[in-house]
Amino acid sequence: MLETGTLMSGMSIPHARTSGAPGAGRLIVALDTADPARAAAWAGAVAPHVGLLKLGLEFFLANGAPGVRAIAAAAPGLALFLDLKLHDIPATVAGAVRAVLPLAPRLLTLHAAGGAAMIAAARAAAETGGAGRPLLLAVTVLTSLDDTALAATGVAGGAAAQVLRLARLALAAGADGLVCSPLEVALLRAELGPEPKLVVPGIRPPGAARGDQARTLTPEAAVAAGADWIVVGRPITGAPDPGEAAAAIAAAIASAGAQACAPAGAPRSGVLGTGGAGLGGAA
Repeated sequence: MLETGTLMSGMSIPHARTSGAPGAGRLIVALDTADPARAAAWAGAVAPHVGLLKLGLEFFLANGAPGVRAIAAAAPGLALFLDLKLHDIPATVAGAVRAVLPLAPRLLTLHAAGGAAMIAAARAAAETGGAGRPLLLAVTVLTSLDDTALAATGVAGGAAAQVLRLARLALAAGADGLVCSPLEVALLRAELGPEPKLVVPGIRPPGAARGDQARTLTPEAAVAAGADWIVVGRPITGAPDPGEAAAAIAAAIASAGAQACAPAGAPRSGVLGTGGAGLGGAA
């Protein structure tokens, strides 16, 4: 059964009805494993407390479309995010988008560096899915790349400039939004306005280990900065009780959303920052 959630951009989207906090619809849990049984167990545990489940390359390459369908069956009605980061010539990416349409993903990623023609071809292919088409999210600069690494690839001007350059290109070509690191949410909102959907990994609750995430924010701070959805992986799936961990983060999102709507002058939680390399990576 579906209910409607409203994004920062004002666009209403369906997400799974939850019995948890109101913030559940904005929480995405990353099922980062190649083991379908483990992923299904996580999906079942967190389903009452989240809006979407994210499956990445590791899971998709190991299990393919049948594995995706198995996860959908483990959490009936819950939307799926296929984080496949498509990047190829336009015709190939368009074919890949058409190939996953039967799986009904709500969100699908592709690399902005593939260029405007590739993104436009992906959007045209997605449109054949009708009203239930996936939203296309562009990945700009991976979180593993800093200014020095980018310069080695021939990209001058630093990560922040490259993120904005590719973000504008992707949105103009038909992407619905961006996957962005937590420390770039405020920057992208300031530069691009409220319309693009922003999906934000690298979220860590207070006291959680940062793992391999170099740039993190708390759930409250990311929502206050303008995130439409936040992606959390290991702090939930690695917890003794993943369902309880998901419920706690959903409650924090709901609290942050309420503060974001508070009258001018009211206190808001979270310390925001900008800069650093951009998008992608494990949650």
